[in-house]
Amino acid sequence: MTHPFEPDDDDPRAFADLASPDERPHRVARADEIPSEHIDQDARRVLSRLQRNGFEAYLVGGCVRDLLLGRRPKDFDIATAAHPRQIKRLFRNGRIIGRRFRLVHVVYGDHVIETATFRGDPGASEDEGDLLIREDNVFGTAEEDARRRDFTINGLFFDPNEGVIHDWVGGLADLEDGVLRTIGDPAIRIAEDPVRILRAIKFATRLGFRIGDETWAAMCDLAGDLMRSAPPRVLEEILRLMRSGTTLGAFRMMRACGALATLLPTVDEFLGTRNDPDPAAHDRADSYWRLLEALDTDLHAGNDPTTPVVLAVLFLRLIERRVDERGEGLGDGDWARIASDEIDPIASRARLPRRAIERAKRIITAQRRFTQPSKKNFRPLLFLRSSEFPEALHLFRLRSAAWGQGWDLYEAWRERHRRALEMPEEEIDSLRSKTRHGRRRRRRRRGGSRSERGAGRDGGRED
Repeated sequence: MTHPFEPDDDDPRAFADLASPDERPHRVARADEIPSEHIDQDARRVLSRLQRNGFEAYLVGGCVRDLLLGRRPKDFDIATAAHPRQIKRLFRNGRIIGRRFRLVHVVYGDHVIETATFRGDPGASEDEGDLLIREDNVFGTAEEDARRRDFTINGLFFDPNEGVIHDWVGGLADLEDGVLRTIGDPAIRIAEDPVRILRAIKFATRLGFRIGDETWAAMCDLAGDLMRSAPPRVLEEILRLMRSGTTLGAFRMMRACGALATLLPTVDEFLGTRNDPDPAAHDRADSYWRLLEALDTDLHAGNDPTTPVVLAVLFLRLIERRVDERGEGLGDGDWARIASDEIDPIASRARLPRRAIERAKRIITAQRRFTQPSKKNFRPLLFLRSSEFPEALHLFRLRSAAWGQGWDLYEAWRERHRRALEMPEEEIDSLRSKTRHGRRRRRRRRGGSRSERGAGRDGGRED
């Protein structure tokens, strides 16, 4: 693998070859071959204004990594010597955000350039021996900020105006070797922020990098500490993994290091033990992996799943197993209760939006509609025009791809949906009205009409 950087011949330190990446001195490398058009112009504007006002500033993190790998970065982040209020004074379109980690969002329309002050060592926790970082607003130098970051490949600083890469952590060498490792002692860095376990898995699977032995050992040893992290952050990383196009590899790696058993114990239990001799257990695990593989294939085809669809993929097979255990004849209410039992615990811990949770349950419950014969009270047209139908159909497409069957049914339902969308609204409203009136009539018949009930009471008094 080649990268568009060359060592600066004027800096002999660039060729230092020490045993540990963390001991290497400041390495300066040219990056003239990074195409200018790959660098976001809003980010360059923010960077230039900071530098013109006397503040040291660089592009940092994932955008530098991706530029060096020949990828187009999605986001461009900036680190600078300017403090948040100084940044805010330079940009009327900037707003200070964050509590644990204060930074500035410089906004250009719907585009945000995240601009943070160089961080220093946050110091020891009040609880002796507890390395978990809860406050991180200690400012420092560019080198201190680089050494505070998580992985060496994310610790590179780039000045596009000078065409120079600054490397204090050995990130260039690890990019060249395709190795992912923490900056500093892996046990300390992961204990500081256990979510780095999930981030390591994300980068390793997305970039095709090997995780360094010491980093992997620390991930396995500290997987249980993920329970100490903020649940919304953990869930955000899981959702990112499921939208990465490498979900299958990521979940296998999560399982191998123990993160899956910590965060999603019901999923880990469903997959069973690795060497289970029971063929049924093997088939059950295989069905789950196939669904994740179908999600990856769908993402590579350009189909971006919504959060309810992703949550449904996560729990679908678990819910289907419980339905199978209960036997035939279960209605929508039974499916909904089983879905609630599986999804609600993680939803409450992660403080997921209630709307996304309820929608995930509905699209899981709707799966039986695609394959079961129509019943008397089922209105296909209303189902086709319901707000959750496109997501339910998306999930059915994934199921069909995973099982290798049902694709004709999927195509037929998609065509029916297309025709239903073309129907006049008046006809749909009329059907809804008839359905509502029919339901009211049925309720009145169960208890008899008001006049019948009144006649019965009157007759009783006359006797």
